[in-house]
Order: sequence, then C-alpha cells, then structure tokens
Amino acid sequence: MALLLNSISLYQFKNYFQQEFQFTERIVGICGKNGVGKTNVLDAIHYLCFTKSYFTPQDRLNTKHGSQGFRIEGHFTLNGEEEKAVCILRENGRKEFLLDDVAYTRFSKHIGHYPCVVIAPDDVQLIIGGSEERRKFIDTLLSQLDSDYLQQLIYYTKILQQRNSFLKSYNEAYESRDLSVLDVLDEQLAKEGMAVYEKRKNFLLSFLPIVKQLYNEISRQYEPISLLYESEMQGISLEELLKQNRQKDLMIQRTSGGIHRDDLQLNLGEQSFKTIASQGQRKSLLFALKLAEMQVIQEEKNLAPLLLLDDVFEKLDEERISNLLIGVCADNEGQVFITDTNFNRLNDHLQTLKLPYQLIQL
Repeated sequence: MALLLNSISLYQFKNYFQQEFQFTERIVGICGKNGVGKTNVLDAIHYLCFTKSYFTPQDRLNTKHGSQGFRIEGHFTLNGEEEKAVCILRENGRKEFLLDDVAYTRFSKHIGHYPCVVIAPDDVQLIIGGSEERRKFIDTLLSQLDSDYLQQLIYYTKILQQRNSFLKSYNEAYESRDLSVLDVLDEQLAKEGMAVYEKRKNFLLSFLPIVKQLYNEISRQYEPISLLYESEMQGISLEELLKQNRQKDLMIQRTSGGIHRDDLQLNLGEQSFKTIASQGQRKSLLFALKLAEMQVIQEEKNLAPLLLLDDVFEKLDEERISNLLIGVCADNEGQVFITDTNFNRLNDHLQTLKLPYQLIQL
C-alpha cells in the first residue's frame, strides 16, 4: 500500500498568492533562503493531512497578508487510486474540507486518511517543554491509528471544559447549591477518560521500547535512558480521583486531576533527561520518537506516512545528516519532503543515497 502526493496548489496561503508545485519523485527536496516559503509548503501538506496547521494554531493567521481566506488543493495517489483533497478558509472565517468534492461533516473523520509525520526545529520542545507537548505527540499518533480514540479524546476535552465552566460558576456562598450536574459530568468524564487512559497505557507499553532502541541506534552507543508513562490513573480510577478532588476543585475552580495531566517521564540514568542531556542527545531522542512514530504507523496501517522534514540539518554534523537521510529515505518506503537553506549540501547528501529525487529551488 502506498501514499503519494503528486501536486499541491496554494491560493492566498501565507506568503503565496497563487502557486502550484508538482512532485515527481518519492524524495523531494525544497531549497531556498529563510523566509521564501519552504516551511509554508510543508504546512500546506500538513493541512491536507490533519485539516489544520502544524505551526500556527489559528487558521486566519495563515492567510496571505492583505487577503481574506485561502485555498489548498492536493492531488494524491492512495493505493493506486487518485484522490483530491481541498481545504478552504472562507472570507467569513468558515473552514471547509473536501475529499473528492465531498465535504466532511466532521473534520476528525479525515484524521488518519493521509498519515503524516513532521520533524521541525521547534519539536525539541517535545523533549525540554512541558507535559502538554508530550501528550499532544501521543494523541496525534494514536488519533491517526484509532478513530475511536480521537472521538473519546474529543468528548473528554468537551466534558472537561463543561466541568471547568461549572466549577468557575460555583459560588461558595451557596454551599447548599445542587451538585447533581457535577455528578453527571463526573460520570461522563470518568467514562471517556478511562477509555483514553487504557489505550494510552497499552499503546505506550509497546511503543516506548521501540523509541529506546532507536535512540541507542542513532547515538551509536548504549546510554541508560528510560521512558515511562506517568498518569494519576495508574493507581486509582478517574471516578474515584474526581471524588477525592471534588472539594479542592470547587475551591480552585478547575479540574485538578485526570488524563489531561498525563506525561512521559524521560530520564538519563537517575536524572531528568531534559536537564542534563546535551543538544545532540536531545536531538537524538527527538528523532527516535519521530522515527518510532513512522514505524508504528506503517506497521499498524500497512501504509508508510508522508514525512515532512523542516530544516532538521541545522546544527547536525555531516555524519548525522547522512545517517538520518539513510533512515528516512533509504530505509523508509514513504514519500519524504525535506527543506534546507543549503542547496549544495542537500543535493550532495541525496546523491549519495543513489535513489531518484527531485529538488525544487525557491
């Protein structure tokens, strides 16, 4: 099974007024100086896979300056069949997403149809940032593999917002106020939350050892790295946790416990990885997480994801660049898009792979 993006056209998207790109090979390099729009092409591809930007949370901020709305159209080949995906942001701010001219009623139904993995410079926050970054990584990966997981996560987030709104509106002056609404919300939250927790736990049980193995392969030596799933649900049900925390939650006016606080604990020896790891070690762990994501998606869906590499060669030595390209191009069946500011560097490295490739210079 194969997935290829054959072309993409952009209209009023970021720095592009109207532009079309044809992709003729499985390996595509996009070169140019900073600010010419290399990353924007990758982000447009991400839109066609996830119905949203990888880099900018608000759709309207991706419209070309001075314009209102944008349109992205991509032509894919999926398992030998031609498909067209279109994402439109209307002038009134309404977004539409269509597959073969049929509009989705829920964008979440599209997630996983075109599996995709991104590696970008700011992704180092996955290693050194807060727990939200690591939860987002897990959720993005699992959502591409399991549509039920995505729906359960959406429901959990919606109920959590409703619960927090109730807690904020609660007035301590009325201690006899009816809390039956909170009882119902807790029951619903516990049901969806435990379903998400079980899937995260079972998935990470097999996923984290793959990351550890890949990390040691990338670093070319054994390092005492450990990766553990942290969740308050490991010793108690969410229903019981919500009961225990109810008075505290009413006082602080937010939900203090649940799967929205889960994290991955990353250690090097006995210490926190992010506090003692070198820049090279951090980048090696980032690549290990992303390559494991690629591997698992291909195994689970029998379909290699699109891989978007944005300026990942910066601050890497020549040997690491070569090793990375072998891993993502030669040892990987999926289509790869690579951006770089240095045309000669990328061209030289791709030539050594002895594989067909296309270079686009902006």
